[in-house]
Amino acid sequence: MIEVNNVSKSFALGKASVPVLKNINLTISDGDFVSIMGPSGSGKSTLLYLMGDLDNVSEGNIVINGKEISKLSDELQSKMRRKEIGFIFQFYNLIPNLTVEENIMLPALLDGADKKELKKKVDELLTLVGLQERRKHTPRELSGGQQQRTAIARALVTNPDIIFADEPIGNLDSKSGVEVLKLLQKINRESGKTIVMVTHSEESTQYGNRVIRLKDGHVVEQANG
Repeated sequence: MIEVNNVSKSFALGKASVPVLKNINLTISDGDFVSIMGPSGSGKSTLLYLMGDLDNVSEGNIVINGKEISKLSDELQSKMRRKEIGFIFQFYNLIPNLTVEENIMLPALLDGADKKELKKKVDELLTLVGLQERRKHTPRELSGGQQQRTAIARALVTNPDIIFADEPIGNLDSKSGVEVLKLLQKINRESGKTIVMVTHSEESTQYGNRVIRLKDGHVVEQANG
């Protein structure tokens, strides 16, 4: 599903080059629910963004579903991000003046989805995330947990193989955080979606089946959950 081969990433800081990830090697299998952990500055989110094709590696390569990202054209990379990958972010990234329903539909509409089929899909997703009665509400009318569940439904609307989640409970209270983690676990187990989640929470790892720990840009541990 995902192969990370000898990947390093550096950022320019003035005239200096600052290494963030150093020679990372790992494989994530179809159906895994992986938690990536490590202290602040260890490179967790950078690694997630590289795997999700939101940034480019400095060295090495990443393979998604048998395709080496760096060898794909811009058009094919864009298509992969739209159809094969879903993203969930800490601060939800919902559009304030759109309803729950409209926020969920947006990625599929931009990709030219059939509106009748999409309506059916959105109904299913609203049921999955428990927001049927909130479908006409805007984000400002929702709790943080409800906003994140909307973001999860949005990530699923194009039926991607892989969900990348960057600190999905980092902005939530403990009760809402547990609800989101249980929802992700359900999606992983019942739909077979591969989930890769960056988290600071040790408790969060119990909802997945693997843990990858980073320190100072290196993988220091890979363990089954």
